[in-house]
Amino acid sequence: MDIKDFLVEASEATGASGYEVQVASIFQRYIEPLADEVQIDALGNAIAIRQGANSNGPKIMLAGHMDEIALVITKIEPGGFLRFTQIGGIDQRTLLGQEVVVHGRLPLVGVIGAKPPHIQKPEERKQAVPMDKLFIDVGLDAATVSEQVSVGDIATISRQVVELAGDTLSGKAFDDRAGVATILACFQELTRLKTAATVYGVATVQEEVGTRGAQTAAYGIQPDIGIGIDVTFADRGDLLEERAVLGKGPVIGIGPHVHPKVFQRMVGIANERGIAYQIDPSPSPYGTDTAPIQVSRTGVASILISLPLRYMHTSVETLQIQDIKAAGRLLAEFIASIDAGFVEGLTCY
Repeated sequence: MDIKDFLVEASEATGASGYEVQVASIFQRYIEPLADEVQIDALGNAIAIRQGANSNGPKIMLAGHMDEIALVITKIEPGGFLRFTQIGGIDQRTLLGQEVVVHGRLPLVGVIGAKPPHIQKPEERKQAVPMDKLFIDVGLDAATVSEQVSVGDIATISRQVVELAGDTLSGKAFDDRAGVATILACFQELTRLKTAATVYGVATVQEEVGTRGAQTAAYGIQPDIGIGIDVTFADRGDLLEERAVLGKGPVIGIGPHVHPKVFQRMVGIANERGIAYQIDPSPSPYGTDTAPIQVSRTGVASILISLPLRYMHTSVETLQIQDIKAAGRLLAEFIASIDAGFVEGLTCY
């Protein structure tokens, strides 16, 4: 089973927030051979369970979200053009000229257009075209479009994964299907290890609109340790604006959403096993599945593991597969080190 194959298939699938069923099906198919059980809960989270040696042992929850930023149709213009707004925080500067699929009665291929620069006012040409001036053109007249598309239908960016030089891939929805791929990589690594803990690998829904899937999954699972897996801003290494570098390993977060003892154990395991890693000071707990896991019920000892990613919230998000594989190995080795004694010690700083 190849992690890259999963990531490519998952990236090219459709899964806007609230409509993740296609991605959940792909995840379930890939992870079933590695899990004792796979469940789909009422909200749509896909939960793979790998039992530990002790049925009363610790419970560890991994969470990576499978939803993607997308568009929703808001109006059908007289000429058949479709107006839209966003689901999640899409980078609207990148929308003009994109190919999309409108998910109406049947999928319709379209392109995002706007008034050409030749007939724009001088001040308009100096700035990105705002979303309310963009439209989707599916090539049909208004009457035909109205038969196929309704206000409220979803549209997603159409993009195939591109292999760049070396170990680098570029595509859409790597935020955060790369995190879901990391869960798969972790479960692969766990096949060679003995664990006292039962592991719940959760491909969560609706993270981009409020981390809803992680909140409900954590409430149901009641983990002793929760690990959010997401992406973080990366660059080449010669620019200082970003916090991580591609190919230098997973990024271990440190901040108010990270339990100090879990952080120390994670870093210690990485050092002991020779797994490259990076550190990301993260003063705000929000923006990933980690925060809702941390505050579930009476509280969960949590940590954030991130994957370096360039061009976040665009259709050309870029990463390296080796970072995903290293993150999977780190998480598996960490899980194998956890026993009831460690969990009991988490109540004391």
